[in-house]
Amino acid sequence: MKDSKVKKIQPLYKHARWLLTLAFGLVVFLFWRYRYPFALTYQEQFQLFLFDGDYLMERLREPGGVARYVAEFLVQFYNSVTTGAAILAVLFMLMQQLIWQLMKSVSSRLSSLSSHYALSFIPSLMVWYSLGDESVMLTYVVALVMALGVMVVWTRTMKGGRIVQGIAALILIPVVYWLIGPMVLLVALWIFPLSVIYALALILLSAYFLPFPTTRVMMGVSYYRFPVTLPYLLMVIPVVVYLIARFADRIPKAKTWVAVAEVIVLIGLVGFVSKGFNAKKYDLLEYDYLVRLNDWGSIIAKAEKHAPDLPMSVGATNLALAMTDQLGERAFDFYQRGREGLLPRFERNFTTAQLTGEIYFHLGLINTAQRFAFESMEALPNYNKSARSVKRLVETNLINGQYEVARKYLKMLQKTIFYRPWAQRTMALLGDEKAIADHPLYGWLRKVRIQDDFLFSEDELDKICGQLFMHDEQNKMAVQYLLLAPLLDKDIQKFMSFAEVVQSTTNYNPRACQEAIAFAFMQRRQQPPQGAVSPMILERMNEFARVYSGDKNSPELMRFKNTVWYYLTVGNHLAKREE
Repeated sequence: MKDSKVKKIQPLYKHARWLLTLAFGLVVFLFWRYRYPFALTYQEQFQLFLFDGDYLMERLREPGGVARYVAEFLVQFYNSVTTGAAILAVLFMLMQQLIWQLMKSVSSRLSSLSSHYALSFIPSLMVWYSLGDESVMLTYVVALVMALGVMVVWTRTMKGGRIVQGIAALILIPVVYWLIGPMVLLVALWIFPLSVIYALALILLSAYFLPFPTTRVMMGVSYYRFPVTLPYLLMVIPVVVYLIARFADRIPKAKTWVAVAEVIVLIGLVGFVSKGFNAKKYDLLEYDYLVRLNDWGSIIAKAEKHAPDLPMSVGATNLALAMTDQLGERAFDFYQRGREGLLPRFERNFTTAQLTGEIYFHLGLINTAQRFAFESMEALPNYNKSARSVKRLVETNLINGQYEVARKYLKMLQKTIFYRPWAQRTMALLGDEKAIADHPLYGWLRKVRIQDDFLFSEDELDKICGQLFMHDEQNKMAVQYLLLAPLLDKDIQKFMSFAEVVQSTTNYNPRACQEAIAFAFMQRRQQPPQGAVSPMILERMNEFARVYSGDKNSPELMRFKNTVWYYLTVGNHLAKREE
């Protein structure tokens, strides 16, 4: 009677297992699609997958090249975040199922009614957590899945004696090494522990002949964006996989209620995975993602919700305000970092250089934007090309009239899936001066750009914007940056000299300018010229002066926290988040 009940219950638990796996995949999908879609596009922009024989051969010439090629093929689909999230969900479910198959192959004692099935999720959760490090490449995940697949096939098909298995291992391990890289050590350990010595010898021998440092070969040529190192967690995951798959059968069967409790704990661990994603780091990645999309409204809305305080996030916010012609009105509604928040200092860093280059591009400094795009791509530690950088190089050369250079980059993009349509449309613009002049972006930037090359530093932002303004007075972004820069430096005299020139030829006089003019004339104990400052701003200025002169630490001053006067006298009203 008892046995018949168990037989009736077992199919239910079998379906429950599949439901748990599908639920896991759904959570993975939702996590990447809605919580961190910008993490997917971040990975996609730093590679350029080409459907090209030379590209394929370049990958096949390195150990683990097949895993890298497959991974980069998949990552190109991150261009559609929905597709990218689905790809990751499938990979994680596949990883979990392969581990479960290995666990079952070791012993028939494993029971779906126990907690054994929950154990098969642990490596997947560890991999998920490790992907919080944005430098972990999908190659690592693909190599692990391929290794698990080889292990499952070996377990199911290799039924011969020790001699047959030994010969098969001698042939298989070198092949698998070239397919997936040093992850072959996990396969070798599974086949026979002493096979690890053979696999390790192969890795060291290949390092002698390959044009890579030994450390890079040992760590995996493309497991990590910085190939001379590998996080400890990535080294531990294969060990955990082996221990769970090989020794799970030694865990006694648990009662049903224990298994349910452990599944609940497993679900709780999914929430812990998000702890591997540094909030501040991914906050910056989201700003960069929105800048790439030119989604200025979303940038401003994000800054209103959580005040930005780092050069990249402040720079992105100021860029969004300038692109929507709001910088003069709303700059001091947000935390400012001096002129560093207008134009972050140049760093040979593939992430920050992208954002800084966007600012130069929209200002009309096309040559500098081109240099930043090229430097960003060359700074990639794994020597990849960057789809985003190549596209920007097309645009800058197109605007500058360097059509043959633009053509070279467009031919590269024509060998891709997602950039091919754009490349074909842009190819038609080459040499067509009228079409470029009529283009809403390229025509405008060609008009306002400074054609002569010149060298400058970020400390000369006012001079840069001054030249842009003198070249074309309709360059509103240059005007906004020109007048805001001295205010952020708290140099009211320089601001007044700039404002006099600007207002002699334009009617640009936003709130920040009026507040600065009122402050300058208050210092001189004079009234500003008629019409230079609105009566309301003058009234608020007088009220601020009354409170400030009475008590410089008065809480009442917070009423003026978004004004130029507060910034110049009291300081920034927004406390920086902890570094």
